[in-house]
Amino acid sequence: MQQLIDLLDDHMYVVVVSVICLAALAGSLIRACTTVLTAHSRERSRREIAAYIAEGSITPEQGERLIRAEVNTAGRGGA
Repeated sequence: MQQLIDLLDDHMYVVVVSVICLAALAGSLIRACTTVLTAHSRERSRREIAAYIAEGSITPEQGERLIRAEVNTAGRGGA
């Protein structure tokens, strides 16, 4: 165990750089997952609105307003 501690102590810069790289990689992975899930949710909402229009529950104009409202909300940082 002491040998490992001595080895890490001698190469602390490698450990620090490795931790920073792993943190950056984790952040990138989380951002990518968030983007994919957001796009998937948006597309699901669009399909549901289209289905409501097809069955006649809402008019095409109402559906268009819903989609535009969703796009405007997404542009401001909302989901």
